[in-house]
Amino acid sequence: MPFVLTSKMEKRFNRRVLAMLERSLSRFPELQERTITVGLTRKNLGSAVLMRKASEIKLTIRLNVRKLSYQTIGHEFMHLSQGLARERIALRRGRATKIPSGEKQCDVWTLARSQLFCDDPPTYLRLPKEARDNWSRYARLIRSLCIAAIIRRETNRFYIRWLETEIRRLVNRRPASGGEGIQLSLPLDTGI
Repeated sequence: MPFVLTSKMEKRFNRRVLAMLERSLSRFPELQERTITVGLTRKNLGSAVLMRKASEIKLTIRLNVRKLSYQTIGHEFMHLSQGLARERIALRRGRATKIPSGEKQCDVWTLARSQLFCDDPPTYLRLPKEARDNWSRYARLIRSLCIAAIIRRETNRFYIRWLETEIRRLVNRRPASGGEGIQLSLPLDTGI
């Protein structure tokens, strides 16, 4: 198992959590051959920490197992990927990382990484109430917009502003219930 559990997490760990961690990790090839310490948090949905000890880098995530979603796991794994990319850049003194740091950026890259991480709305990306409340209806479309935003980032540094504007437009264009604007055909009762 590529995971080391803290003593508090050992008490709360179960097959469901393990399955979710393993499935999520399969979407992060850059984290594959690494050991990840998994701890417990109750204050928020999750957190990630990358610590350097001598020449070794220790990867740690903390999760709230009561409210666990693939989106949260993916978001925390993305933070680890962001940190590893920064470490590589610092060692090479090369170009900027392809995964920028920041919470909104992390949400965008997590949603774009895999449909698996679209089971819950992102925490930091600004979403209209309609999209947050009806996430399953909008998840695929918003994921597509996240992918487009990452491509747009090459030429537009305001790509997140663009993305949030496009999400608002998407919600304003789309019928709220999915059935509005569709003509229903009903049989007429002519036996008066």
